[in-house]
Amino acid sequence: MAGDWAAMEQDLYTQVRSGDGSITRGFFTGRQVLLLTTIGAKSGEPRTTPLVYSHEGGKVVVIASAAGSPTHPAWYLNILQDPIVTVEAAGETYRARAVVVADAAERRRIYDQHAELHDSFTEYEAQAGDRVIPVILLERLPADAAS
Repeated sequence: MAGDWAAMEQDLYTQVRSGDGSITRGFFTGRQVLLLTTIGAKSGEPRTTPLVYSHEGGKVVVIASAAGSPTHPAWYLNILQDPIVTVEAAGETYRARAVVVADAAERRRIYDQHAELHDSFTEYEAQAGDRVIPVILLERLPADAAS
């Protein structure tokens, strides 16, 4: 099974990096997927995670759902430690600042908008129990910005 997952993950990375933005095979078929690279909060090493995304006012939206887990995903804990990330999507690679949406009403609005595009997020919220699933905006940094 581990070999199957690794091959599936590699295929997904190849599809995301192909430049046309369409996922045509695997679990994410038909969805907008990006690769988010964070710096491991404990390891200090780069960690890349595929995530479905949407847009909000010129920013990219990702949701720390962990598929409805009662705990936050590692990539979310990483951005709390270091909010500067690398985004790969639709043939582009750029640096961004990850900003957690703090306002409850705004978080709800953006989450619901995202769930309209990616219906599994409605289920994830129900499965997460008491955990409030974070909504994150990725704000593109100027090309010459270091932090």
